[in-house]
Amino acid sequence: MTKLFISDLQGKEEITSVFLVKIFNTMEGKDGKKYFNIILSDASGDLESRLWHYSVDVEKEMAKGVFVRVRGKVNFYQGRKQFIISHIEKVSENEINMDDFVMKSGIDPEIMYKSLLKVIDGLSDVYIRDLLRSIVTDGEIARRLKIWQAGKSIHHAYRSGLLEHILSCTELALTLSHHYRVNENYVVAGCILHDLCKVYELTDGINVEYTEEGKLVGHLVKGLEIVDRFSYRIKNFPHYLKIHLKHILLAHHGEYAYGSPKIPQTSEAMLVHMIDLMDSKMGSFEMIRKTDSTTGHWSSFVKHLDRIVYKSELPFYPEYIQDEEPTQYEERKESKKVQTAEPKTSLGKMLGNFKIEE
Repeated sequence: MTKLFISDLQGKEEITSVFLVKIFNTMEGKDGKKYFNIILSDASGDLESRLWHYSVDVEKEMAKGVFVRVRGKVNFYQGRKQFIISHIEKVSENEINMDDFVMKSGIDPEIMYKSLLKVIDGLSDVYIRDLLRSIVTDGEIARRLKIWQAGKSIHHAYRSGLLEHILSCTELALTLSHHYRVNENYVVAGCILHDLCKVYELTDGINVEYTEEGKLVGHLVKGLEIVDRFSYRIKNFPHYLKIHLKHILLAHHGEYAYGSPKIPQTSEAMLVHMIDLMDSKMGSFEMIRKTDSTTGHWSSFVKHLDRIVYKSELPFYPEYIQDEEPTQYEERKESKKVQTAEPKTSLGKMLGNFKIEE
C-alpha cells in the first residue's frame, strides 16, 4: 500500500494508510458516551483524529508509540483537518519504513557538524577553542549531537534539530558579537554549549521523552558538569574564564520565571540568551508554517506562542505597479456618465449655460 502523508491529505477524502500514534486518550462526551481522541503523525506532521465508537479491545491494544493502519474520512472542523476513523488496527514495525515517520532537519547533519567545527577552529581564545573542540569531538557527544532533537514537541523537535539550532545560534553569534562589540569567543561558546546537554536530557527515537537525568538534573546543570569535566583535561585552564562560561549557561533562559537559575549579568550572557530565544521562536514559526493543517492564511491558535500565526508569503513587489489601460467596457461606462450628466430639459440647458458673476 502506498503511504499517504498527512500534509497531502485533502478534505472529504476516504483514505486508508499507516500512521504513528502520537497521542491516545479515552474521552467521555457530554452524553456520557466514551470515544477515542487520537493524534496520528508521520514525517510531514500531525493529524487530529477521532474514533467515535468505543471499544474495550481497541483501548487495550492501542497506545502512544504504536503504528496503526486506519481507514476513515478527512473532514474540516473549525477550519482544520480532522480525521474520522472508521477502522483501526495495529501494525508491526517490520511492515513500515521508519523514514516515513521521522521528521528530519532539511540540512545534512554531517555538513552542519563540519561547519560547527570550522567556527570553533576560527576562535581566537585558545582555551575556549580547545575546550569546545574536545567536547564536540567526543565520540558519544558527536554521535548524539548529529541526530538528537532540541525539544520534545516544540523547539526544533525533529531529527538533527539540536545541531541545526546550535549551528544557527553560533552563526548568529559571529555576526552579532561584532555588531554589539562583545567578546565573540564567549558568545560562540555559549551558543554551542547552552543546549548541548539535551543529548542527555532527552531520549532518541520516534517518541522522544525526558530521561531520568533530564527530569532530575536537566541540561543547564549538566552543562556545568561537562565544562568541568573537559576543562580539567586542559592544562592551566583559567578559573575566571570557566566561571564566566558557567554564568552564560546558567543564565541562558533569561528570566527566573523561565527556570533560569541566574539572569544574564554580562553582555555576552545577555546576547546568548537573546540569540537562543530568537532562534527558538523563529524555528517555531517555521514549523507552524510547514505543518499547521488549518485552511487559509492563518494557523489555529498556538498555545506556546499565545497567538495565531500568518502562514502565507507576504506581498512582494520587485517592480512598481503600472496603471492599467482602460478596457472597452470602462470606456463606454465613462462615456455614459458624461452623457447622463448633461441637462435634459431646455430650462436645464439654459441654467447650465448661465454664468454667475462673482
